[in-house]
Amino acid sequence: MLGTIIGIIIVGLIAGFIARALVPGDDSMSIGATLLLGIVGSFIGGFLGYLIFHKDADEGFLQPSSWIGSIIGAIIALLIWRAVKGRRAVR
Repeated sequence: MLGTIIGIIIVGLIAGFIARALVPGDDSMSIGATLLLGIVGSFIGGFLGYLIFHKDADEGFLQPSSWIGSIIGAIIALLIWRAVKGRRAVR
């Protein structure tokens, strides 16, 4: 159980950093916010992967598809965060 939690944290942190590097723009996020972005992205990517391919985490977390799904999910989460953040700034 502890290994799974540590794995999720590591994958989330790496996915968050990669998502922030791939999406252009200024994001003043702390390491904790980047970690949260990656973890949320992992859940989004895992959910989308399950909907599309009908496979889940029972086959393991350290697969290329899970990394790609985590990064794509983190990009989606980052774009949603920017849209919500931009909406608040306009008001």
